[in-house]
Amino acid sequence: MDLKFSHIDVLVNDLEAACRYYARLFCAEISRIQAWDRGGLRVRYAMVRFGQERFILVQPLQGNLKDLLDSHGEGTIYRHCYTTPNIEAAYDAFVAQGVQPEDENGNALAKTSLESPSGTRILWLPKRFGSFSIELLEESELNKFIQDIF
Repeated sequence: MDLKFSHIDVLVNDLEAACRYYARLFCAEISRIQAWDRGGLRVRYAMVRFGQERFILVQPLQGNLKDLLDSHGEGTIYRHCYTTPNIEAAYDAFVAQGVQPEDENGNALAKTSLESPSGTRILWLPKRFGSFSIELLEESELNKFIQDIF
């Protein structure tokens, strides 16, 4: 499977304060703030980018990530995100290994339901080790999304 590391997701209490901090600290570019609201999960997020590096700051408002922030605290790195040139092929490869891809709430994800609220095609692997999550995004769509939010 052809995967490339993309970014990590970090939980914060105050998205604007965190964005200001990293903009100043790294002279980083900060994307426009985005919202995700689906299936009981509500978050606000922004991408921090400096050079070739990037990460996403996530302020949970409701759902499992709010619970994670409340229990583990601010600064929790809870997800590694990778890209793949073909998300459907990755989906099929996981299913062939007996691994059922999930949605953002841990529910089984159908191959016909890979589109996210941002328009990128996405899937998550089941959490096997605590709250650590792995997310896969289709590379070309993620690149377009990044261009659009900066």
